[in-house]
Order: sequence, then structure tokens, then C-alpha cells
Amino acid sequence: MKHVIALDVGGTGMKAALVGADGALLYEARRATGRERGPDAVVESILAFAADLRAYGVEHFGESAVAAGVAVPGIVDAANGIALYSANLGWSDVPMRRLLGERLGGVPVALGHDVRTGGLAEGRIGAGRGADRFVFIPLGTGIAGAIGIAGTIEEGAHGSAGEIGHIVIRPDGPDCSCGQRGCLETLASAAAVSRAWAAASGDPKADAADCAKAVESGDPAALAVWHDAVDALAAGLVTALTLLDPRTLIIGGGLAEAGETLFTPLRAAVEERVTFQKLPHIVPAALGDTAGCLGAGLLAWDLLSTEVSA
Repeated sequence: MKHVIALDVGGTGMKAALVGADGALLYEARRATGRERGPDAVVESILAFAADLRAYGVEHFGESAVAAGVAVPGIVDAANGIALYSANLGWSDVPMRRLLGERLGGVPVALGHDVRTGGLAEGRIGAGRGADRFVFIPLGTGIAGAIGIAGTIEEGAHGSAGEIGHIVIRPDGPDCSCGQRGCLETLASAAAVSRAWAAASGDPKADAADCAKAVESGDPAALAVWHDAVDALAAGLVTALTLLDPRTLIIGGGLAEAGETLFTPLRAAVEERVTFQKLPHIVPAALGDTAGCLGAGLLAWDLLSTEVSA
């Protein structure tokens, strides 16, 4: 059975699948990334995982994968197949496409940025299906974005399009790791809400999920923390829709798991801020933590289609 290898590499874990031509998940597996062992060991773990997936396909489906797609965090040169930099994984200038191609017997390999790859899946087969213009924004440890246009993801001239988390919302706000102050992700990411709620509640172990539960119970301190985050997020989203005019805004990541506790006030806050802009649909992501893996499979099949048409 014809299939491709799909790999989504995260800071702590890797998700993988063998994906059929119709998008069906023929096999799924997960492994630890093992970043504590250093960047070289992480790269070897990725290569070994891919090789094991190839072997599984031969054994169970009678043939080797015809291509592979891999999504990685950090700065990615997708055109040249190089993982340029990842603070979480500690690597720089890893020729991921070449290394994987060699380990997999020369099959074509597509490399993608993790958020953009997840956005590709959400746009085609998830919450953005049918939308010709969308923005996918996962709210996790940080905030990033994927700009979807007619079934593809815009990478930008230098591969860094969609970094909405580094729009400055409050110039006098917290320091950001990027060197600015008051970036959106310092105010409205799941990590930012966790920090704010831990301070407000006096519980250093409290996180964003705890804050959401306290909001639902009407806790005044939690409501204040939540309001600040939603207000900042709405400001960032209005900036994005002013520039990009998307038909749909897809919100994912850990903070979106709060459901309508997030979406009801967020939609209202965005609506209050718009003037001439058209309100997009603001919807939760549909694919959860499988988006990156599914997107990697799409990258692989797209790569094959491109090679055939060429």
C-alpha cells in the first residue's frame, strides 16, 4: 500500500505516522525527543525513528514509504531542507532533508516549520477547511501563526512569516526573549497566563488551566488575569486581521482548551476593537496535537505531486 512517513518533532516528544494517499493514518507512534541528551542525539533519534517507520511499512504494507515529511520547531529553511536553529532543541544548521533522505534510502523528504505545518493541516482538513484565507494561531508556551492562502501556507521572504507572538501590544510590558518588551506572547500565551495566575493566586504550581477553572467559578482575581490576557490577544488578532484580512481565525494550543471560557470573551473583545475591518470567523482548532503530524504527511504528498508535475 502506497504511503508516506510523517514526523512532527517537538521539544519533548515526537509524533509520527504512516499516511496513505487518501490521508488515512495507517500507523501512529510516539517517542520522546530526548533533548536532555544534546542536539546530536536528538537528530539521531529523529533519523532512527524515521528508519523504524520505514521498516514497519515494508513489513506491514509490503513496500517502503515513497516520501517523508518532517515538521521541526525553530527557524527553518524549507526550500533547502535545513533546520537552521532551535533554542529548545539546541541545534543549528542541521541538513535535515539530506540526512533523512540518506537514512531512508533516497526517498524525497519535505521539511517544514512546526506551526506552519500544523496550520497546513488545519486549513485543508481541519477547522479551516473551505476557507480561502485563514490564520492559524496556537497559544502555547509561546504564540506563533500560520498564514493560509488558497490551501498553502505563506512562508515569507525569509521563512519567518506569521510571527504574531512578537507584535508589541504594550511597549511598557514584560521583557520578551526576542529583545522587545510587551510582545503578545508575553501577555497572552498559555505560559503568560500561567505566570500571571501563579502570582495572583499565590500558588507557584498554578497554571493556565487552573486559571480557566477559577474564571468559570467566578473568582475575581482569575477574572482579572483572564481579562488582561484576552484583551492583549484581541489587540494582536485585530492587528493580524487588519494586515491579512482572513476569512477565518483558528485558535489552537493549550489555552484554547478552555473552550468558550476563552472564545466568548475573545470574540466580543475583537468585535469591540474593529472599525472598518471585516470580522472573521473565530473558531477553535480541530486537530489538536495531531495537526503537525498530519501536516507533515501533507507536505510529503505535496512534494511527490510537485515532482510528478515537474
